[in-house]
Parts: sequence; structure tokens; C-alpha cells
Amino acid sequence: MVLTAPNSTLIYLPPPIPPHRHPQTSTTIRAQLKQQQRSNRAVASLSVSSSHVSLPPPPPTSLPQRLGALCAQGSLDEALHLLLVAEPAGLPPLADGVGLLLQACGARGDLELGRRVHGVVASSEGLMSNPVLTTRLLTMYFACGSPSDARRVFDALPRRNLFQWNAMISGYARNELFVEAVDTFLLLMSATELRPDNFTLPCVLKSCAGLSNMSTGEAVHGVAVKLGLGSDTFVNNSLISMYGKCGYVDEAAHVFDTMPERNLVSWNTMMSAFSDNALLQDGFDLFKEMLSVDEESMRPDDATAVTVLPMCAVDGWLEMGRVVHGMSVKLDLDHELRVSNALVDMYAKCSCLSDAQLLFGHNQQRNVVSWNAMIGGVARNGDVDGAFDLLREMQSEEGIKANEVTVLNVLPACLGPSELQHVKELHAYVIRNGLQTNDLVPNALMAAYAKCGLLDSADNIFKDVEIKTVSAWNALIGGYAQNGDPNKAIELFLRMSSSGLEPDWFSVGSLLLACAHLQDLLNGRSLHGYVLRNGLEKDSFILISLLSLYIQCGRSQEARLLFDAMEDKDSVSWNAMIAGYLQNGLAQESLQLFRQMQHEGYEPSIIATTSVFMACAELSALPLGQEAHCYALKVGFTADTFLGSSIIDMYAKCGSIEHARTLFDNLKDKDAVSWTVMITGYGINGYGSEAIDLYNEMEGHGLKPDAFTYLGILMACNHAGLVEEGLRYFEYMKNKHSLEPKLEHYACVADMLGRVGKLAEAARIIEDMPEEPDGRIWSGLLAACRTHGDICLGERVIEKLLELEPDKAEHYVLASNLYASSGRWDGVRRIRNRMKEIGLQKDPGFSWIDVGGRVFDFVSGDNRLPESDEIHRMWCSLEEKIRGIGYIPDTSSVLHEKGEEEKLKILRGHSEKQAISFGLLKTSGNKKIRVCKNIRICRDCHNAAKLVSKVVGREIIVRDNKRFHHFRDGWCSCGDFW
Repeated sequence: MVLTAPNSTLIYLPPPIPPHRHPQTSTTIRAQLKQQQRSNRAVASLSVSSSHVSLPPPPPTSLPQRLGALCAQGSLDEALHLLLVAEPAGLPPLADGVGLLLQACGARGDLELGRRVHGVVASSEGLMSNPVLTTRLLTMYFACGSPSDARRVFDALPRRNLFQWNAMISGYARNELFVEAVDTFLLLMSATELRPDNFTLPCVLKSCAGLSNMSTGEAVHGVAVKLGLGSDTFVNNSLISMYGKCGYVDEAAHVFDTMPERNLVSWNTMMSAFSDNALLQDGFDLFKEMLSVDEESMRPDDATAVTVLPMCAVDGWLEMGRVVHGMSVKLDLDHELRVSNALVDMYAKCSCLSDAQLLFGHNQQRNVVSWNAMIGGVARNGDVDGAFDLLREMQSEEGIKANEVTVLNVLPACLGPSELQHVKELHAYVIRNGLQTNDLVPNALMAAYAKCGLLDSADNIFKDVEIKTVSAWNALIGGYAQNGDPNKAIELFLRMSSSGLEPDWFSVGSLLLACAHLQDLLNGRSLHGYVLRNGLEKDSFILISLLSLYIQCGRSQEARLLFDAMEDKDSVSWNAMIAGYLQNGLAQESLQLFRQMQHEGYEPSIIATTSVFMACAELSALPLGQEAHCYALKVGFTADTFLGSSIIDMYAKCGSIEHARTLFDNLKDKDAVSWTVMITGYGINGYGSEAIDLYNEMEGHGLKPDAFTYLGILMACNHAGLVEEGLRYFEYMKNKHSLEPKLEHYACVADMLGRVGKLAEAARIIEDMPEEPDGRIWSGLLAACRTHGDICLGERVIEKLLELEPDKAEHYVLASNLYASSGRWDGVRRIRNRMKEIGLQKDPGFSWIDVGGRVFDFVSGDNRLPESDEIHRMWCSLEEKIRGIGYIPDTSSVLHEKGEEEKLKILRGHSEKQAISFGLLKTSGNKKIRVCKNIRICRDCHNAAKLVSKVVGREIIVRDNKRFHHFRDGWCSCGDFW
């Protein structure tokens, strides 16, 4: 209450003491005290033993002593009562007692009692004029979280000393009211002649750091120097912290380097500055330097441990983390709760969950931070069920309750529809405990629901958010952009912009992602312009999103220009560009960029190395794949299960199925992906029976096949002609494992039926598909019609195929071949004329072979190589030998209206024959000949390669656009079924 005195001075009166707590009259109290004394004497006489008397320590006699004892016991109401009824013993003892009680109220956060003590102080002019008491009164209000009460007390003081100003500034800083702290400091400087001291400035610098207000912080630094505090250790430590938190590490380091005297806090603060600014190596170097200082005062403490351990966690430096752990044990710091929590967090983030769990289990004083560290570690490692088990266990521990951090640790681990129930469980907990008031929680819930496919639920949460910040909009926009509805993401972005909110880097990045999913180059380029106009092009997230946009839209050259213009390329940008080339069919460019990455001194990541294996598989470049395998072994990447599967896939797609199987057998932890890759590898190499055996073995190990596994086994049955088995597995997929076949599965079954001449069944499968068949399915059926001479069905397929994809030259080539194989040359001419009219050209058939690390290309009928004559003579020699063991040229493979001699000449010039001849010329011994071809191998070349493998005694491996053919001793792995 504020009253106006006759002289117009404002007088602050604290709230009145409630009626039930008014002090009793002195007469009543004295009577009660005498009665109590008599009772105490009676009890004491009963406890006296005849043989031995144990006397308690004498009770405190002075008022401050008695009040101090009650405060230590937590009996604050009793202490206040004693203060009110005590007989006057002079002002100093009373002031000391009040001071003790104010400190106790602050320590316990008891605002109500603190206000009543304030009433006692305000009732005495002598107490109110005591600067120590009023300073403690200010401190108490700040400690109880009531800065407004503190300010009213401060404003009512007739005179203020530096201690009271310091109490205000430090109180504001502790309550994170940084603006008020700085304003109070400025008032101190401008309205008084008091000189700030080494307690004032650290509080102000802390507030500057909290506001990221570098300019004011520098001004305070100037004040410190001017006041002669530039060499004060406490002030310098605060300057290091302020500069570090504002991102000015060089300035922080300069203060540290020029300090005349450092203490342990100085070293810890400088390490923290390095850590906060991601300069981890500098932080580690400083830690090592500190350990070399041979002074007892420099002995690491718990603050050192909790500064260095998070650096180990971020950097994944387990070895250094173990060193710090050992140091903590040696110095007996590991029993400190915050050190124990930091150790659990470090081990969890370094993927050593067993160590984290061991420490967590031995911790007898766990708090919510301990639980959050452990739950977060389990969730980050993908064990959602384990995280929720811990969460439930946490709830059963007395005094521990999950908070916002707990929820935010668990939600990001919910990555798909299977986790929907977990998300709902967390959502219910959030509502029951009122945690949705923290903006981050509803945003995380929106993201989780989006990942689980429940975008409507994400929408509902967004609608319930009262104040829709940019972060809330971003959560919903990002959810739609990343989880299947990019058009809605664009609509939301426009709504956000029209609401008057300015999009930030995350908004733009999410919208770029939406445009990439839609392959919307026009809007994507408009956004690129917006990025340039608003200076967002330096943001790494935006740059990666732009790279993704151009890659998804098939604009590899534009993506490369953007990539080359990047000033600071990180592993993410290199990974994106390397994978982008591969995604757009530019495997050679992907490998070249990988070499450039190494040449420029960047350490390739597991992701980049995985892309290299995929590129080698695409090119069937076995020597390069073997080099990449050696690199992966050298840097220790092969322990990664996903990368191990990529290596197996590379060997299988390079035709080295034996190496693939050896690697598979040596894998320590085989998951469903590993088994699927090996089954598919057998399939594309024509080993159908081996693929089936491996599938059965996989099920025997208790692993459940997924849609990709079934695609691999269907492919294996298709290439091996195992039609009955293939149809049985197709039924297993639907009925045994409840998997819905996709377009790829139907295409495989239709192709399998078509290859054995069951064209009507293949057509029926295609017509009964739940999805609209694409060009690949119809082209497969058309190829089967040509093989089995079904012109009638073939013409119907041609009509559908050219209607569906009229701009693809390969469809016209298939149609032309159908007519040519049956001698319908009028049909051939009609198709070719149609191609000319729309400007389509047939891609020439070509083959390539890697000899000595260099790739040589061959085009059918092309004689431009210097060795062309030698190659021709080699083939003529081979043809003569294989004619002797039964080779008869199959001129029906030449689908041109030519004479027999001309057809024979064309056959001899086929690209795969040139490549095989070149390989035999340039290699010797038992080295395998490995040839790749861009289109399907023709029947004549297939028959010739079988016999050549027999006469030269070497294995010839040909990879066409469908599969591998392993030619050995006159036979092929496909069993002439391709």
C-alpha cells in the first residue's frame, strides 16, 4: 500500500499481516512462556538417571542465535513469532535477527513470510534506515521471484548506497530481466556519483550477454578499464563470458590472454566460450593446456568437467570423454550430480548407451536432468519403445516429473505411423500437465504428427495455438512439406505471409523443399530470387535446400554452379551434390566430385562413401569399387550396417557375386536390408535357387521380409524362369505378410509370365492392378510379344504405350522390332516415319569395358578406335573357332531389311563383340572379362559369348540393362532364359 504523507513524500507500507497471524499481547505471551518453562523443567527432571546424566547442549541465549537456530531448522513461522514477542534488546541484535530471517525467506522462496518480515522492518524507523537490512530486503524479494516488490522498496529509499544498487542489478540479472538490469546500471551511472565495483560490472556484463548486446558490453568493458578494474579477475571472467556468448571469440581470447592473473573460473569460462561457438578443437587444446599448469588452484573442478564433457558429446570424441571420466573419478568429482549427468549425456551422444545406462543406474541422487539425459540418449539411438519405458519408470520415481525437455527429447524419435500411439500418449501427458504453454512443445507435436501421417492432428494443434509465431507456422509448413502434401505447404506459406509475419530461413527452406518434391522449378527459382534479395544465401540450410531443389528438378548444372559458389562447403553440401549427380544418372560425375572432395582436404563421410559405392554399382566399375572398399576399411566405415550393405550391393551389381556373398557372411549384424541386398544380388545375377535358399534362411532367423525383399525374390524367380515359385511368393507377400504389392511387384510378375509365353495371364495381371500401369510394365509386355511373336496383342500394347508416353524413343524402337521380327516391314517404316515426324532418335547400342583403370566405349558398327582393325581380326579369329564347335550366326537378330551378307557384317560389329575382343586383346591369364551394355544383349551375341568363353577358357561377364550374364565354359548363368 502507498500513502501520501503530509509533506507529500510517498511512503511504502507492506501488506498487513493476516488477522490470524497478529501477534499476541505481551502479557499473554509471557504467561505462556513461563508455563512452557515449567513444563520443560518437569520433563527434564523425569529424564535424569541416578547413575549417569546426559545434558543437552545449552540453548542459544541471544536473539540472533535463537532466530538463527529456528531458521536453520526451517521453522520460519516460529522464528517470526519469536521476533515479534521478544523483549527489546537493543536495535543491533534485532536488526541481526531480522537479517537472518530475511535471508532464510529468500533461501526458501517464502514470499508471504518475507512480506510479513518486511512489515516488521517498515514499522521501525531504525530498521528501515539500516542499509544492510534494506539490502537484504531487496535480495529477499528477488530471490522469491518478486522483482516488482524489490523495485518498490528501492524507489522508496531516501538514500541509496552502492550495495543497494548492486542488489537491484544482480537481482534483475538473476531473474533474467536483463533490460531492467542494464537500465538500472545506466541510471546508477547517470544519476549518482557512486562508482561501480567488481560486483556491479559482472552482473551488467551477464545481462549484456543475455541480450546478445555486444555494443553495451563493449561500453561496460570501457567503463571497467576507466575505473581501474581492467585487471580484476572477476570482471575479466565476466568479459570473457559476455564476448563468448555474443559470438566474439577473438575478443574473449584477447581478454583471457592479457589477464594479469587467471583463476580456474577463467579457464572454464574460456573453454565454455569455445564450446558455445563450436570451436571444439580450440576448447580441447585449452583444456590440455590447463592440465599442464602445475598449480593446486588450477585443479579441475566440477565446472571444468561439465564444460568439457558436452564438447566431447558434440564432437563424438569418445576417447576424450573417457579421459575426462577418469579425471573425474580421480578427483572425486563423479559423485557430483551435474558431473554424473554430463557423463551420462556424453556416453549417450557418443552411442555408448551401455556405459550411459551403467552410470545412470548407479546414480542414487537422480534428478529430472539425469532422466532427460538418459531418455534423450535412448531416443536419439532410435529405441522409441526403450525411451517410453524409461519415461514411465521416471514417472514412478518419487519427486521426479517429466518436463518440457523430456517431451522434446522423445518426440523427434517418433518418425513414422508405427509411433502414432506413442505421440498420442505424449500429447495427452502434455495437456494433463499444462506443458503446451511452452512454444517448442506444440511445435514438436505438430512435427511428430506430420511424420506419423496425421496432418489433420497437426492442423488441430496449430489452431489451438493462441499466438501463432513464425516458429509455429514453420512447424506446420515443414510438416506438410516433408510428409506428402507440398501444395498445402505452399498455401500455408502464403497465409503466413498475408498475416503480416516475415518468413525466416526455416520458412524459406521448407518451401524450397516443397518445390523440390513437386519439381516446381518456376516457383523454386522465384524463391531463389527472394533468398538473394534478402541476404539469406549465406545460410547453410537455405543453400542445401536450393541444391536439393535443382537436383530434384534434374538441373544438375545449375546445382553445380550453386555448389561451386559456396564459400564454406561442409560435409552436408558435398554429400548432397555427390548424391545429386547419382540421382540424375551422372554416376561418373559423382565419382569425380568424390575425388575432388578428397583432393581439397575434406574427409568423406559415411554418406558420401555410400554414394560412391552406389555410383560404382551403377557403372559396374569394379576396380573403383574395390578402391572405395579399401578406403572404407582404412577409415573404419565398414562397421556401419548400411554402408556394409552398399558394399555388398556394389559387388553384386559389378557381377562379383562371390565377393558379395563373402562380405555378407562376414557381417556381424545382419538386418533385413543386408538380407534383401544379397537376395536381390543373386536375382540380378541369375542365381534364382540361391536367392530362394537365402530367403528361407532369412525367415529362419526370425527376420520379416518387407516389400523390397519380395521385389528381390520376384526378380530372382523372373530371371531364373522360376514362374511357379515366383507366383507363390507373390501370394505370400499379400496373404502371409499382409504387404500390398506396388507397381514394381506387378511389373515383375507380368514380365515373368511374359517371358515364358503366358501373355494372356500377363495382360490380365496388368489390367487387374489396383494402380494405373506405367510405361515400364507395358514395354515389358511388348518385349514379350516380340519374343513370342504375338503381333495381335503387341499392337494393342503399342497403342497404349505410345498413348501413355509418346515422347520416349525406346517405345518406338520396341514397336519397330516387333514388326521387324515378323517381317512386317511396312509397319517398321510407319513407326520410323512417326519417330522422324516428332523428332525422336534411337539411342545407339553401346558397350564399355574397364581395362587398367580406363574405360573404353564401343558403339555398334563404329571403327574409330586405333585398335579397330586389330579388334576386327580378333573377332574373325574367335568366330572361326566357335563355328567349329557349333556357332551359327543368328541373322534374325538384325532387325533391318538387309541381305544375309550385310546382316552378317552388322552382327560382327555389335558393340559387345567389340568389347569382348578388346578385353581379350588387352588382358591375359585367367582374368575375367567384364562388359557392360546399355540395352539388352541380342540372341546372337549371347550364343557367341557362351562359345567364346569355352574356346578361350575364361569367364566373360556381360551386364545389360536387365541383368548379368556369367558365361563359363560354354554356358550362361541365365540358363538361356532372359
